[in-house]
Amino acid sequence: MPFIPHTEADVREMLDTIGVAGMEELFAEIPESIRAKPLEKVPEGLSEMELMRLMRERAARDEAGLRTFVGAGAYEHHVPAAVWELATRGEYYSAYTPYQAEASQGTLQTIYEFQTMVAGLTGLEAANASLYDGGTALAEAILMAVRAHKGKSHKVLVPETVHPSYRRVAHSFCEAQGITLETVPYDAATGVVDPGILSGEANEHAALVVPQPNFFGRLEDAEALASWAKERGALVIAVVNPMSLALLTPPGEWGADIAVGEGQPLGLPMSSGGPYLGLMATTKKLVRQMPGRLVARTVDTDGKEGFALTLQAREQHIRRAKAKSNICTNQGLAMTAATIYMALVGEEGLKQAAGVSHTNTRKLVDRLTAIDGVERRFDGPFFHEAALRLPKPAGKVVEALQDHGILAGFDLGREYDGLDDTLLVCATETKTDADLDAFAEALKEVL
Repeated sequence: MPFIPHTEADVREMLDTIGVAGMEELFAEIPESIRAKPLEKVPEGLSEMELMRLMRERAARDEAGLRTFVGAGAYEHHVPAAVWELATRGEYYSAYTPYQAEASQGTLQTIYEFQTMVAGLTGLEAANASLYDGGTALAEAILMAVRAHKGKSHKVLVPETVHPSYRRVAHSFCEAQGITLETVPYDAATGVVDPGILSGEANEHAALVVPQPNFFGRLEDAEALASWAKERGALVIAVVNPMSLALLTPPGEWGADIAVGEGQPLGLPMSSGGPYLGLMATTKKLVRQMPGRLVARTVDTDGKEGFALTLQAREQHIRRAKAKSNICTNQGLAMTAATIYMALVGEEGLKQAAGVSHTNTRKLVDRLTAIDGVERRFDGPFFHEAALRLPKPAGKVVEALQDHGILAGFDLGREYDGLDDTLLVCATETKTDADLDAFAEALKEVL
């Protein structure tokens, strides 16, 4: 049974003390129309033993032996055992940055190391302590760009090739703040944005979002897009996969003012949809507009090195309604795991994981396009995802392949009109040639 600290006699005594007849009177000021109705579909509470059994059964579903080739924003990379062995130690697992943060030097140093690594990956000058996930990071970057534009424009260009979930989150953030997100279409043949279709006068837009790689796995002409934006006084927001940055030119070198992304590939398991980790980095010029926590290295009165939260005037708990963001926290545990992962595998380890992922995806595409009726949907270079046109609806193919132990990919028709026959596939360093062959054989049989 659950532990409930108050007996019925305790509750009665408290109600009598404040002069209330029953618990319901405590909520009398809440209109009946907006009160929660009885939760009829919620089952009765479980004992600890029953709950543990249920959780083991649920966890077993993640270990059912399915080969996954789904990417679309969440990626199955190898996570060395040391990452979570360290991250779940008591010093990290229960640690939280308090409001008197300088008392937690170990936590602050971990955040500082994380920020340094993210800044190094993105080629930018400063990074924050993390945000909730890639979607909220993009939304906050858009708000940041509009603030930095100083009221000249509340319009931001967002390509269709940006992750659909990120676009929805950004819309939710921006809709009530008078910020217009203008959709930029992609070229149907290449799956990328043609810089030639962009239009707009100087200062007409606060920012242009550039995904690299984009949701289809394709590599955008990032430098050309960034140049177009710079010529018109717009900031450039890069949306990146941190694993790809081990191979690709960092956004800070092709013109991005802000870079955001999802940190899940950096040592975080997929775990039925979580946890996630928002990354954000920017230039020194814009650092005061950056939301969330920022840790800096300093010295104390004795000249000893120490770490401290800095630029806290931006924080919600100090400036309240005038804060830059409603997010004044960070994903502490996920950030810690990502820091340990990056420190453990190092620069060469990241390059190897990214390189093998790219190689495996090329092998997979070659095997699948050798099947009659299967072809690449978009021409051009990609990282570790590719869109394939099938002779049958992608959703039905995905469903059929599950019976063969294959999670085949993402049905792009769920998000894009006209792509019902297109499957987005992904391969990482976790896949072997036998896995790729099994996918190809199963797909051939299903088709």
